[in-house]
Amino acid sequence: MTIIDGKATADIIKKEIAAEVEQMVNSGAKRPHLAAVLIGHDGGSETYVKNKILACQACGFESSLVRFEDDVTEAELLACIDRLNRDERVDGFIVQLPLPRHINKQRVIEAIDHRKDVDGFHPINVGRTALGLPCFLSATPMGILELLKRYNIEMTGKKCVVLGRSNIVGKPMSQLMMQKEHGDTTVTVCHSHSRNIADECRQADILIAAIGMPGYVTADMVKPGAVVIDVGTTRVPDASRPSGFRLSGDVQFDEVAPLCSAISPVPGGVGPMTICMLMLNTLAAAKGIYYEK
Repeated sequence: MTIIDGKATADIIKKEIAAEVEQMVNSGAKRPHLAAVLIGHDGGSETYVKNKILACQACGFESSLVRFEDDVTEAELLACIDRLNRDERVDGFIVQLPLPRHINKQRVIEAIDHRKDVDGFHPINVGRTALGLPCFLSATPMGILELLKRYNIEMTGKKCVVLGRSNIVGKPMSQLMMQKEHGDTTVTVCHSHSRNIADECRQADILIAAIGMPGYVTADMVKPGAVVIDVGTTRVPDASRPSGFRLSGDVQFDEVAPLCSAISPVPGGVGPMTICMLMLNTLAAAKGIYYEK
């Protein structure tokens, strides 16, 4: 059984990015610049944005952070997005989710210039993903594909089950896994209203759990020899930790791992790769690979 180490893989990729950035700078190009917009003081969001800034440093990028309090108006946030859209120094930017309830998330996402949408959430990037056209892919599915490829997981013709149908993970993951250029697998998507989920999961050669329910996948749901990718990152109370919580995946790791040919842990699996793929998208934006700058 192989542990799919996302942290080690992300470190390798960040070194590859840093080497390419130095070549760009030495040839006269500017350093890629990623900006992040953070609203409020949610602990998870604070951590994610901090890690993204640290990743920028590791990759040799410039980074900037725009902060707002929870009471920022939607108009103020949209004005900030407009400034970042027009700022030629910024190659890509993200608006960290979740947003306060009084702000329309979809309106915010659609306000971002799709050429700077390195999260891959804009409808143009979502549509191009579905069509298999070059674009900024959603970072988590992109990171999962990169892990599968770098660990030489055979995908062509395999049966893949995706647990979850979110716009950020489940839907783009299923699209990418069925496309010939990426996963080239036969895909089944299961969600909260699916019947016989355990039966579906037991047929999977590759099981991608992104349902957001800690410990949902148990040993009786996994076929011996399957590859299991755990996307779950739910904070659960843990009095033994200084923080008072721990991260739990969607998979009961200890009981499922012995059955698998390969499995990704939580933490240290998909999470580091998500941030790393954001760096790859920013590099692509700086180079104008998918869209003219």
